[in-house]
Amino acid sequence: MEAGIWVSVWSFFKFLPFFFALLLLGIIKGALFGPWAWLVMTIGISALVLGLWPMHLLWTYYCIIRTKMVGPVVKVLLLIAATVILVLWLIIGFMGSILAGLGCGFLAPAMATFDAVGEGKEKPLVHCFMDGTWSTVTGSCTVVRDVKDMLLHSYFSIMDEVRLHAPPGGKPYEIRLLHIPGAILAAACGLVVDAIMFTLIALYKFPVMLFKGWKRLIEDLVGREGPFLETACVPFAGLAILLWPFAVIGAFLASIICSVPFGTYAAVVVYQESSLFLGLSYVTSSVSIFDEYTNDVLDMAPGSCFPRFKYREDEASSHGGSLSRPTSFKDRHDVKKAPQRVTSFKSSFDEFNPFKLLDLLFIECKQHGKDLVTEGVITPKDIEGTKAGKISTGVLNVGLPAYVILKALLRSAKANSDGLVLSDGIEITSDDRPKSKIFEWFFDPLMVIKDQIEAENFTEEEEAYLEKQVLLISDPKRVKENFIRLPSLSEQKQAEIEAFARRLQGITKSISRYPTFKRRFDVLVKSLSEELARTMGGSQSANGSQHVRKTRSGISSECLARDH
Repeated sequence: MEAGIWVSVWSFFKFLPFFFALLLLGIIKGALFGPWAWLVMTIGISALVLGLWPMHLLWTYYCIIRTKMVGPVVKVLLLIAATVILVLWLIIGFMGSILAGLGCGFLAPAMATFDAVGEGKEKPLVHCFMDGTWSTVTGSCTVVRDVKDMLLHSYFSIMDEVRLHAPPGGKPYEIRLLHIPGAILAAACGLVVDAIMFTLIALYKFPVMLFKGWKRLIEDLVGREGPFLETACVPFAGLAILLWPFAVIGAFLASIICSVPFGTYAAVVVYQESSLFLGLSYVTSSVSIFDEYTNDVLDMAPGSCFPRFKYREDEASSHGGSLSRPTSFKDRHDVKKAPQRVTSFKSSFDEFNPFKLLDLLFIECKQHGKDLVTEGVITPKDIEGTKAGKISTGVLNVGLPAYVILKALLRSAKANSDGLVLSDGIEITSDDRPKSKIFEWFFDPLMVIKDQIEAENFTEEEEAYLEKQVLLISDPKRVKENFIRLPSLSEQKQAEIEAFARRLQGITKSISRYPTFKRRFDVLVKSLSEELARTMGGSQSANGSQHVRKTRSGISSECLARDH
C-alpha cells in the first residue's frame, strides 16, 4: 500500500514539467488569439443586446397585453416584472459578453492544448501548436451567431406562443386579490428570517467546506482520480486547489442569495393554501430545509436542529415537495462508497453528446427531406417561405424534424427498446443518455410518447396517417386538400392520432428554440433548396412549379388509393 502511494507521487512529479509546458503553451496561444475572440464576442453580443432591446421591449409589452392566458391583474404584474427583467437584461447582457469573451478567448486555447495530447490523437505535437488558435476566433463567431438566433428566432417563437396560446379550460388565470396582503406579509417575513438564518448557517459551515474540499482535492491529486483523471482536466483541477477559498466564498454568497427565493416562496404557500399561518410555518421550516441540504452536501450529520412544521394541508406535499429533502439523500451516510475510477470521461461525453445527437437528427432530416422533395411533398413554397423567415409555422422547420423524431419513436417502439433507437443502431436509454438538463426536458416527454405509441400498437395504415399529420399538421389547408380522413379510421382514433401529432410538434417546436438548432437548420434548408433545384432541372419557372404540384398530386392519389 505504501509503495503504491510513492509510485503515484513519483508519477505526479514526473508529470509536472510536461504539465507546465502545456500550460505555458496554452497561455501563450491565449495571449495571442484571446483578445481577438474577446473583441468579437464583446462587440457582437453587446451590439445584439443593445440593438434588439427596443424591439424586445415593445414586442414583450404587446404579447403580454394581447395574451388570453392571464387576466388583467396578472397582465399588470407581468408588465412590471418584464420591465425590471428587460432593464436587468441590458446590464447582464453587456457584462456577460465581456466575461464570456474572456472565458472563451483565454481558456479555450489552454483546453485545446491539453486536449491535443489526449488518447487517440494523431500528430499530437502539431495539434499542440495548432489547436485552439484560429478555431478560438471562429468559435467566438459561432457563439455570437447562436446568441443572435436565440434573441431573434427563439425569443419571438416563445413570445408568439404566449400571445396565441389559448388558456387551459378556456378560462384565463387570475390572481385572488384577497390573499395578496397576506402573501406580501409572509414574503417579507421570509426574506428577513431566511436572510439572517441562512447567513449564520453558511458562516458556521464555511470552515467545514473549506478544509473538507481541500482534503478531497489533495487526495484526488495524489491518486490521479476524480477531476485529475483526465489529462485535459488536470490544469483546471490544479487551479481548483489554489482557488478553492474563492469557491467557498462564492458558495457562501450563493447561500445568502438563496435566501431570497426561499423567503419569497412563503408568498406562494400563503396564496396556494389560503392561509397566512401555513405561510409563516413555511418560513420557519425553510431554515430547517436549508440546514438539511447543506449537511448532505458537506457530508455532515443528517437532519437539522431547527424545527420543521407542517406548511401544507396535504402532509405529503409538505415533506415530499420540491423543497423537501429528496429520497436520494437518505442512504448517503449509511453506505459511503469510494470514488470509482471511470474509464474515460471524455469518451463517454463524445459518445452521447447532445450536439452530436442534434447533428444526427439533421442528417436524417436531410435524407428524408430529399426524398420528400423528390416526391413533391416538400414544395418550393415551403423552402422559400422558410428562407423568408416564416418559421413560426411551417412544414419544413417543425414538420420535418417532428417527422424524423416520429420515425425514431416508431423504430424504438417496434424494437421494444427502453430508450430511443437512432438510425445508425445506437440506442440511448435513461441510464446512458447525455447528462444535460436541457436534454432531459426533451428526452423524458419523448419517452412518454414512445410508450404510448407502443401501447396503442398502431397498424401500418394508422402509422401512415400519423406520419402525414405530423408532417403537415401546421398547414391545415394542405391536410384538407391532399390528405382527407381515411374511411377505415374511426373519429376517436383519428382524434387520438391528431393529438399525438400536436404533442410531437409541440416538443419539436421547443427543440427548435435551442440556440444551435437554427444554425444547423439553415444548412438543411440550403441543402434541400439545392435538391429542389436539381429535381426541377435547375428551373424555378412556373412550369417547374406546376410539374412539382402534379407530382405531389400523383403521390397523394396513390396514397389514397392504397388506403382505400
